[in-house]
Amino acid sequence: MKEEDNTTQSTDEKVESAVADKIPDDENKEQDMPGEVDKVEVVEVAKAKIDNVRSGQTVRLHIRISEGKKDRIQIFEGIVLGISGSTPVTKTITVRKVSKGYGVEKVIPLAMPALEKIEVVKEAKIRRSKLYFLRNYKKRLRERKIINN
Repeated sequence: MKEEDNTTQSTDEKVESAVADKIPDDENKEQDMPGEVDKVEVVEVAKAKIDNVRSGQTVRLHIRISEGKKDRIQIFEGIVLGISGSTPVTKTITVRKVSKGYGVEKVIPLAMPALEKIEVVKEAKIRRSKLYFLRNYKKRLRERKIINN
């Protein structure tokens, strides 16, 4: 019986060593996949972007757009209708502007890597957290400009 146990152990050890040779180490996995971003980094970046943004503010969104081999920054300026999402990774902001007589809304996830930065331009005095009524509202809100340092 002892001989059988030794043979099964040696066979198991052979199988483990063969499997270990085929599976790369965790360090090799990280080096092979440079496109993956750590979840903690995404959360920190999203928190930094949302710190000073609230509903009723007019913001400039600097969004990186790649066209072929070139990248450029496109600015979308509008009023924040609302912020939704519970965690920094799932948080989104809805921004609305009127362009050539048509209302344009964008829902931007804050964890989106193409979102370079958010500039706050103006701030309106509001009483609600969701400003969806602005879609049908013809009057202007009372706003004050924010001084950029």
